[in-house]
Amino acid sequence: MRMRAAVLEEFGQPLKVQEIELEEPRAGEVLVRLAACGVCHTDLYTASGADPSGYAPTVLGHEGAGVVEKVGEGVADLAVGDHVVTLFSPQCRECIHCLDPRTNLCLAIRTEQNLGHLPDGSTRLRRDGEGIRHFMGCSTFAEYTVMPEIALAKIDPAAPFEHACLFACGLSTGLGAAINTAAVEPGTTCVVFGAGMVGLGAVAGCRLQGAERIICVDLSAERLELARGQGATETMIGGEDTVERILEATGGFGADYTFEATGLVGVMGQAVEAARMAWGLCTVAGVAGRGETLDVVPRLLITGRRIAGSSFGGVKGRDQVPVLVERYLAGEIDVEPFLSHRLRLDDVNRGFELMEAQDGIRSVIEFA
Repeated sequence: MRMRAAVLEEFGQPLKVQEIELEEPRAGEVLVRLAACGVCHTDLYTASGADPSGYAPTVLGHEGAGVVEKVGEGVADLAVGDHVVTLFSPQCRECIHCLDPRTNLCLAIRTEQNLGHLPDGSTRLRRDGEGIRHFMGCSTFAEYTVMPEIALAKIDPAAPFEHACLFACGLSTGLGAAINTAAVEPGTTCVVFGAGMVGLGAVAGCRLQGAERIICVDLSAERLELARGQGATETMIGGEDTVERILEATGGFGADYTFEATGLVGVMGQAVEAARMAWGLCTVAGVAGRGETLDVVPRLLITGRRIAGSSFGGVKGRDQVPVLVERYLAGEIDVEPFLSHRLRLDDVNRGFELMEAQDGIRSVIEFA
């Protein structure tokens, strides 16, 4: 079939919306008609050329939601008409990692996915007979996509697509960092560095876990106001003295849990220092730039602080994304404030511009 898609032709250049071909789903694969897709920083990171593992040409996009149009041989858990959220972090439910509750990093298709291929080592995207690679196994800046069944989460059809798509990456990452990775305990004090999509999700996750104090740190007063709406009990404009102010606000001890959601190694260092001695846990969810390193004074660790990394919030996508969507439908998570701009596919580059200008939290492409 022919469809319109936003193709990354060259790094550092605008995406080009054009017609390309999409082949039928093969065994274990599913054809999805996209209804909405978030424009995430990871897409911009790759488009800019900063990602050392990036490739072109490719159809970008990974934060999608849509409807199953066709299933390939052997697909057992999805049927035509199902509403789904795309998963850049799949869940096969069979590999050693999927069977272990300590991680969500499925091993089943990791190698081929990193190469821009579907699990059998090939692509379904074509232009003039030449293959175009899939981005993060998703390629959702398009009217349709073909994906492995294990990389799709079936959700309640009551969830609007423009909200559901945010659970495909940023929102689940933040929520999961608090709920899964840190497993925040009730009555505790949390500090979240960064009030973008991931940070705001972490604030909401801390609230859902019953944290008593949730302090959110950011440079934007507007974003900090959004953090209040997600459950932050206190806010703070970030600066060089942020750690000192947090220590002062916590009786000199620091927070039980800190979360870093900016991708800035300097802020990561602050998040470690702001964690409480003896048992403080710093969860790093932000993605640092190529070649950057985090310097940590060993004394901070010897005195009991811990650091944990969090990929997709530790969320096992097929099992847990539907649960998060149900909690949203139950009114526990307010998603609408995250949706800053509604765009069409032809406006995809505008989505990048808005992101670079830090205008809003998330732009969403809607297909109609």
